Amino acid sequence: MSIKRNSVLGVYGTFAIWAQLRIAVFSAWPYLYEGDAAYERAYLAADAASPESVFVLARAGETVIGASTGLPLLDDSGAFHAPFRAAGIDPASVFYFGESVLLPAYRGQGIGHAFFDQREAHARALSRFALTAFCSVERAPEDPRKPGDYRSNDVFWRKRGYAPQPGLRVHLEWAELQHGEIDHSLSVWTRALPQ
Repeated sequence: MSIKRNSVLGVYGTFAIWAQLRIAVFSAWPYLYEGDAAYERAYLAADAASPESVFVLARAGETVIGASTGLPLLDDSGAFHAPFRAAGIDPASVFYFGESVLLPAYRGQGIGHAFFDQREAHARALSRFALTAFCSVERAPEDPRKPGDYRSNDVFWRKRGYAPQPGLRVHLEWAELQHGEIDHSLSVWTRALPQ
């Protein structure tokens, strides 16, 4: 298994693989995302346009099994940095972790830690960020679609030093399985970036 940090531009040619991976992983709980290639292309374009973005790719042999992204918060859409501004946090001080997607068979093997390690190292190397942040979709605990064996990532994130910020919410629309395009609330988790 290999983990490699790249610029997003360096992997833009693997778009089809990246899109398939995101669609496969995010179709499961809690995202229930019904993705398509057009949405994926637009989504990745924001990362590709940022000269300071990072793309961490995990492979088992030649097979891509996971990926993770990050970029300066100001390089992402206004939907992401507006809540920080409203809370009095300068978005220029935040490096944003877009997502981590990993095929289920490879979870629990340290790859999630490697994704965070690589993105945090990239943010530190840029030498101007005070915080790292990411979003997590919010779902009602009693939602009947939640699988009985679902395990939240909250404990993992807390062990990495991240904490949810109660006053920060991001709202995004995406097509949800069997429901079409709907608004979703995402909680924001942050951590002071150790230098």
